Amino acid sequence: MSTKEFRSEHRKRVLKGATIITSITNSETTCTIRNQHAAGAELKVPVETRVPPEFLLYVPVDGIAYRCVMRWRKNDRIGVQFTGTETKPRLHYG
Repeated sequence: MSTKEFRSEHRKRVLKGATIITSITNSETTCTIRNQHAAGAELKVPVETRVPPEFLLYVPVDGIAYRCVMRWRKNDRIGVQFTGTETKPRLHYG
Protein backbone atom coordinates (compact mmCIF):
# COMPACT_ATOMS: atom_id res chain seq x y z
CA MET A 1 0.00 0.00 0.00
CA SER A 2 1.13 3.55 -0.71
CA THR A 3 1.26 6.30 1.91
CA LYS A 4 0.85 9.12 -0.62
CA GLU A 5 -0.75 12.33 0.52
CA PHE A 6 -3.86 13.33 -1.37
CA ARG A 7 -4.33 17.07 -1.70
CA SER A 8 -7.00 19.05 -3.45
CA GLU A 9 -4.30 21.22 -5.07
CA HIS A 10 -0.77 20.43 -6.19
CA ARG A 11 1.86 22.39 -4.29
CA LYS A 12 4.38 24.11 -6.52
CA ARG A 13 7.93 23.96 -5.14
CA VAL A 14 9.34 27.42 -4.64
CA LEU A 15 12.12 29.06 -2.68
CA LYS A 16 10.97 32.55 -1.69
CA GLY A 17 12.04 34.77 1.16
CA ALA A 18 9.15 36.02 3.28
CA THR A 19 8.37 37.73 6.56
CA ILE A 20 5.88 36.65 9.21
CA ILE A 21 4.29 39.78 10.68
CA THR A 22 2.33 39.40 13.90
CA SER A 23 -0.35 41.88 14.86
CA ILE A 24 0.07 41.59 18.61
CA THR A 25 3.58 43.06 18.85
CA ASN A 26 4.08 44.10 15.21
CA SER A 27 7.13 41.85 15.26
CA GLU A 28 8.72 40.41 12.13
CA THR A 29 10.32 37.01 11.61
CA THR A 30 12.01 35.98 8.39
CA CYS A 31 11.13 32.63 6.87
CA THR A 32 11.34 30.71 3.60
CA ILE A 33 8.40 29.51 1.52
CA ARG A 34 9.22 25.93 0.43
CA ASN A 35 6.10 25.22 -1.61
CA GLN A 36 2.96 27.12 -2.43
CA HIS A 37 -0.43 26.86 -4.12
CA ALA A 38 -3.42 29.17 -4.38
CA ALA A 39 -4.84 28.13 -1.00
CA GLY A 40 -1.70 27.90 1.15
CA ALA A 41 1.97 27.18 1.61
CA GLU A 42 4.62 25.37 3.60
CA LEU A 43 7.04 27.62 5.46
CA LYS A 44 10.44 26.92 6.96
CA VAL A 45 11.07 28.87 10.18
CA PRO A 46 13.65 28.59 12.96
CA VAL A 47 12.54 25.90 15.44
CA GLU A 48 12.54 28.34 18.37
CA THR A 49 10.28 30.86 16.59
CA ARG A 50 6.89 31.43 18.21
CA VAL A 51 4.25 31.78 15.51
CA PRO A 52 0.68 32.82 16.39
CA PRO A 53 -2.33 30.94 14.97
CA GLU A 54 -3.06 33.85 12.57
CA PHE A 55 -0.60 36.28 10.97
CA LEU A 56 0.41 38.18 7.82
CA LEU A 57 2.98 36.63 5.52
CA TYR A 58 4.65 39.31 3.42
CA VAL A 59 6.31 38.02 0.24
CA PRO A 60 8.43 40.84 -1.28
CA VAL A 61 8.92 39.14 -4.65
CA ASP A 62 5.10 38.93 -5.02
CA GLY A 63 4.48 42.35 -3.44
CA ILE A 64 1.64 40.75 -1.47
CA ALA A 65 0.86 40.07 2.17
CA TYR A 66 -1.16 36.88 2.64
CA ARG A 67 -3.45 36.59 5.66
CA CYS A 68 -2.62 33.14 7.05
CA VAL A 69 -4.01 30.59 9.47
CA MET A 70 -1.55 27.99 10.74
CA ARG A 71 -2.86 24.47 10.05
CA TRP A 72 0.06 22.38 11.31
CA ARG A 73 3.62 22.59 12.61
CA LYS A 74 6.39 20.01 12.70
CA ASN A 75 9.81 21.19 13.95
CA ASP A 76 10.92 23.95 11.55
CA ARG A 77 8.04 23.50 9.06
CA ILE A 78 4.65 25.21 9.19
CA GLY A 79 1.64 24.60 6.96
CA VAL A 80 -0.58 27.64 6.42
CA GLN A 81 -3.88 28.33 4.72
CA PHE A 82 -4.32 31.65 2.93
CA THR A 83 -7.51 33.46 3.95
CA GLY A 84 -6.99 36.65 1.94
CA THR A 85 -4.43 39.15 0.69
CA GLU A 86 -3.38 42.69 1.45
CA THR A 87 -1.00 45.18 -0.12
CA LYS A 88 2.48 45.69 1.31
CA PRO A 89 2.13 46.29 5.06
CA ARG A 90 2.98 49.85 6.16
CA LEU A 91 5.03 48.56 9.07
CA HIS A 92 7.33 46.47 6.87
CA TYR A 93 10.36 48.43 5.72
CA GLY A 94 11.95 45.79 3.46
